[in-house]
Amino acid sequence: MRIHHTAVVALASIAIAATSKVHYDSLLELSSPSDATTAGSGAGRPDPQLFADLCASINVMQNHYFENWIGTWPDAIDWTRAVTGTHIAGALRTITEDFQLARSQPSLVIPTLANFIGRYFGELIAFYFGQDVFSLRGEAFDDMLWVVLGWLEAIQFIDELADGRWHGERWTPAFAHRARIFWELSSKGWDQKLCGGGMLWNPRLSPYKNAITNELWIAASVGMYLHFPGDQNTSPWGEMMMSPEFDKRNVGKRDWPPHDPMFFKAAQLGYEWLESSGMVNHQGLYADGFHISGYSEGSNNTKCDERDEMVYTYNQGVILSGQLGLFAATGIEEYLNSGHKLIKDVIRATGWDLDRARPVVNLDDYHANLLPSWKGLGRAGVLEEACDVFGTCSQDAQTFKGIWMHHFTTFCSPNSLDKTMPSVGPRLNRHKLARIRTKHFSECKKYVPWLRHNAVAALGTRDEHGKFGMWWTIGLFPWEKGLKMNWDDLELDVLPPDRGEDDYRNHGVPHNDVWVMLNPNITLPIEAEEELPDALSLERQKAVYMQMGKEDMKKRESRSAPSKELWNNDPNTRGRGRTVETQGGAVALLRALWVISKHTY
Repeated sequence: MRIHHTAVVALASIAIAATSKVHYDSLLELSSPSDATTAGSGAGRPDPQLFADLCASINVMQNHYFENWIGTWPDAIDWTRAVTGTHIAGALRTITEDFQLARSQPSLVIPTLANFIGRYFGELIAFYFGQDVFSLRGEAFDDMLWVVLGWLEAIQFIDELADGRWHGERWTPAFAHRARIFWELSSKGWDQKLCGGGMLWNPRLSPYKNAITNELWIAASVGMYLHFPGDQNTSPWGEMMMSPEFDKRNVGKRDWPPHDPMFFKAAQLGYEWLESSGMVNHQGLYADGFHISGYSEGSNNTKCDERDEMVYTYNQGVILSGQLGLFAATGIEEYLNSGHKLIKDVIRATGWDLDRARPVVNLDDYHANLLPSWKGLGRAGVLEEACDVFGTCSQDAQTFKGIWMHHFTTFCSPNSLDKTMPSVGPRLNRHKLARIRTKHFSECKKYVPWLRHNAVAALGTRDEHGKFGMWWTIGLFPWEKGLKMNWDDLELDVLPPDRGEDDYRNHGVPHNDVWVMLNPNITLPIEAEEELPDALSLERQKAVYMQMGKEDMKKRESRSAPSKELWNNDPNTRGRGRTVETQGGAVALLRALWVISKHTY
């Protein structure tokens, strides 16, 4: 297939030009309270310009950050690359579904569907070969599970487009094989000896059972049950062994049929453990995870009794795909109800009033150097990481909001309830399913004004190249060149409270016995050993932690007295600045708004 890039470039230029105040005002107008209660009036239907903005955000992400010759995003790391590939596959599904709707708008320049699919699916195939699977095999269990979710998303795109005549179907077996292998590898993290079950985060650290690894295990396992087409590939990649603690009957398994009940069992057990773990805090949000007190001192304690209270956005998102999948597998409505409760708790924690469809504060009272107070997961009605205001977000955290938006889209898309397993028929008759659909989509519709509000904020962070920033909130406020912000100007309630959490995703894994297992059989890489004093043998072992946090830890420890200046000019240039991870977050946000806005028809 020959790909023409002229139309894509024209599209990008039009979409970037759409950052005008007129476009922002039109989005805000669609977010008015009347839209939240007006059904069938046509008010609030997807803005065609939004489709162009979505396409342009993808184009910028691929033009600026993807390298065809190595088939990857070189500035990303293994797990954020897997997430970025997931965003591409998800966007392909959306663009394919709604292409004709957008093409009906004569004012927009949209490239042909063949060009879109040809280019971005081709780059997804390139990423299949560019993905560093050998490195990922030795990483943490959550890193492996992002791989599973990514290729399951690609399989779903192929399934929706396939008609028996499209060449893309030839890639399903390869994608399925990789998803299966990494699900099998990650299954070794399931552990019954500690905490009564649950997935371990990292086999090279002290036991830590965190929200994200368990949510990923649930979502990936039920996704395999629903979407995995089977795998008969007997290559050496298929010689892996599952943890005997997970299911003794499946050790050395060779037959991998579609809809294997083993996957459903794994998801169900994982969900039951997570729900009983006490991982949810007083705001209804998932804290990060649990340690086992006294473990490093040789205690016999096996209970998860030390909770890390750090709250990240993505811990509230991945479980939504798991809950939707468990509903499709069982027909039990409570899975959907729990998902909606979590979404509402997240939105409330951003400072948004769902009933009135507006922020809880009057934004006219605030400006760029007078910020609204922190509400637990954002401010001024915008989703935010605790690190955003400081500009200290790591490569991990820059990926989190996009992950939340992706799984939110999965949960609330108009076709989210189209697929249920035949076995749920006795539980779900036609009338009951119709009632559940009406209730589910009515709830999803209420979230659209909040999504538009977040899109307005994010669009306000784009630079002249169409690159989105990390801190969406600041896009709500007007900026003047030379505007400075100092620490002394901030009110205390503006900053996320410091309750002694270990923010290991931004600051690195701490050098203490709670996090790092003292294991004489573990040796450091040569470059790490050279950085530490030879006399500190125990400290050298304690330094065996995720490489992603090592550089951030070094930077933090090497800082001198902090400057009073918090930012000057554009706060989204601080820290890592605009990256492929922040661009992926924007792709996921704009896709979420476009997809879920369809509920307002």
